[in-house]
Amino acid sequence: MGGRAGVRAVVLGVNGMTGRAIATALVAAGHEVVGTGRSAERFPAVLRDLGVEFLRSDRDDPAQVLAALGPGADVVVDVVAYTAAHARRVLAASSGIGSVVVVSSKAVYVDDRGRHSNSDDPPDFGRPVAEDDPVLPPDPSGNHASREGYGPNKRAVEEVYRSADVPVSVLRPSRIHGPGATAPREAWVLDRIHAGQRVLRLPHAADAGNHPTAAANLARLAVLCAEHPAHRVLNSADPGTPTAGEVVQAVAAAAGVDVDVVDDPAGQPSPWSSWPPFFLDTSAAEALGYRPVGTHAETVVASVRDLLARRRASS
Repeated sequence: MGGRAGVRAVVLGVNGMTGRAIATALVAAGHEVVGTGRSAERFPAVLRDLGVEFLRSDRDDPAQVLAALGPGADVVVDVVAYTAAHARRVLAASSGIGSVVVVSSKAVYVDDRGRHSNSDDPPDFGRPVAEDDPVLPPDPSGNHASREGYGPNKRAVEEVYRSADVPVSVLRPSRIHGPGATAPREAWVLDRIHAGQRVLRLPHAADAGNHPTAAANLARLAVLCAEHPAHRVLNSADPGTPTAGEVVQAVAAAAGVDVDVVDDPAGQPSPWSSWPPFFLDTSAAEALGYRPVGTHAETVVASVRDLLARRRASS
């Protein structure tokens, strides 16, 4: 389907892994991009080379957010919205905004017993979770920096944005991976490879899972929503339902190493060893015409190469 050409996009939080991927994808699609962040020193050189304009703007400073959005934007992509106040600061400038794409989280979902991804007792959905499944009640307190507070505050972000008088696309990713990650989960595998391990023992290796989302796949969905604004909620995850064992093997393969994964109840869980598994249904995004950049095994190659390069540079 055709979309709007040449929109002016403002990406809030461009210095991080997700913001970088979205800005890159917007430029590749022919759009003008302005990115904001707290530090000009952290602004990726690759984005500068692509022609992305950088504006210093502290997400927690209302005046700076308003100043960044003052010139207006066809679309604002909000990558760093963690509280209701964050969303309200953007909507305070909504007279000059055409639409919003906001990155939320799968942490908002609850099972039929009220358990969520950050519960002490893990949730059990029994199937991939869809956008109309139950969610946590919103918490407008702003106390998001805890296991208990993260999901409810993300729900508050969604609620504020969904009440906006401009179209808002809410995206719910899971376990985002990509170049530039500050705490890459792939390190769990690479550390063991570096220690000489070639057999990794995981509990529920063949059926546990916590759905990965490539930043590149999330970015492609964000571009689609920017080009076709509407009120909607969409899950974002890599194709299929890659198990913990498959994810670990893909990370090792991206590093050029073959490992055997053994199902062992006494084994050490990987970052993707959630049991019961937590997968997302992405059929709603696909129905809009979204097509992923690649599978987890294909997209994680960029994550691993970036991580290995950073390790070599720091050694």
